[in-house]
Order: sequence, then C-alpha cells, then structure tokens
Amino acid sequence: MALVSFIGRVLFASVFILSAWQEFNEFGVDGGPAAKELRPKFNVFSKTVSSHTGLQVPEFDIKYVVAAAVAFKGVGSILFTFGSTIGAYLLVLHQLILTPIVYDFYNYDTEKNEFGLLFTKFSQ
Repeated sequence: MALVSFIGRVLFASVFILSAWQEFNEFGVDGGPAAKELRPKFNVFSKTVSSHTGLQVPEFDIKYVVAAAVAFKGVGSILFTFGSTIGAYLLVLHQLILTPIVYDFYNYDTEKNEFGLLFTKFSQ
C-alpha cells in the first residue's frame, strides 16, 4: 500500500514539478512569459482589493512573485512526494495566493463568456 501511496503522490506532484520547471526555464531577466501574463491581472487584483477593503497592496516587481511561485511549486512538490506535510502546505499556499489572481472571474459580467470560462477554471 505504501508503494501505491507514493506513486499517487508522484503523479499528483508531477503537475506542479513540470509547471515549476517550465517557468524556471523561461524565467530570464524579467520573469518570462509568466510575469508578462501575471502583471495586468495582478494590477487589476490590487485595484479590486484596494477598492473593496481600503488596504493598499504594495508595489513590487512581478518577477519576484513568479520566482516565489516557482519556489513554492518546486520545493512543495518535492517535499510532498516524500510525504512531508510542509510540502502540502506550500502547494496549498501557492494555490490560495495565485488562483484568485490568475482566474479573475470577478472582474467580468456574469453574462460574458469570459466569466464562465474563468469561473470554471477557478472552481477546479
């Protein structure tokens, strides 16, 4: 049974490992394509947070967010593969932070197609 559990953890973590590896290889000087895609979404997210809560989101270079995401996914998935709960917590933290930013369904009207697509991906 331990072998089946290990294989399951490897298969689950492989999604995160492959994603982290791809983002690491494409990182470059400016954060790569992930930073280019995340920047406008992060700006909209910070404006939404500021308007609804009154809290100011500090300004920083988006490549640090991408680097942190790569680190959380890479380290978290390796630790998770070997049965560490810290790895699972890192993966959950990664998902909790980046999912509402990347899948920003709340910025679209409910009748638009983008809302349905983003909400479906967010829910998964």
